[in-house]
Amino acid sequence: MTEAILVHLGLGSNLGNRLDLLKQACAELKSLPLQQFRVSSIFESEPLLKMPQPKYLNLVLCGLTMLSPFELLNKCQKIENKLGRVRNERWGSRTIDIDILAYADEIIDKDNLRIPHPELEKRSFVLLPLLELNPAWEHPKTGVSIRMLWQNWQQTNDEEVPQRLQ
Repeated sequence: MTEAILVHLGLGSNLGNRLDLLKQACAELKSLPLQQFRVSSIFESEPLLKMPQPKYLNLVLCGLTMLSPFELLNKCQKIENKLGRVRNERWGSRTIDIDILAYADEIIDKDNLRIPHPELEKRSFVLLPLLELNPAWEHPKTGVSIRMLWQNWQQTNDEEVPQRLQ
C-alpha cells in the first residue's frame, strides 16, 4: 500500500469575486481527496513586479494525497479551467491560480512541472501563509526552514508585506 504524501498548494486570485473563487477552489481540492486538509489565513498582496492589475488574495493549503505529482497537477489545472482560468500572459491577472509548492520532499524538474515551486523563496504571498500553516516546513532542495526563508525575504525586499484578511 502506498503512503499518502503531504502536499502544499498555493492559491491566488485577482479577478472576479476573489474570496468566493478561493473558497470554490478549496472545496474542489478538498474533494480530490486531500486528507487532513488545512488552510492558512487569506492574505491580500500587490501584484508581482508592481504590474498594473488588481490586488491578489492568496492562501496556502496542505493535505495528504495518494495522487502522483503529475496527477495532482492535472487535477489542479482542471479546477483552474472550471473556475474560468485563462492563460493569456505570464504573470497576468487570473480568476484562480493553483501552484504545487511542495510534494513531500520530492524534487521534480520537468518542462511542465517543477517542485518545489521555483519562485517560492521570492514570494511573500507564499512564504507568509506557508509559515503560518506549517512553521516546521523545510525547503526540500536547500533544507532552509520556512522561518529562515521568511527572514531572508524581509531583509532583502522592500515590497509591501501581504495583509492578513481572515
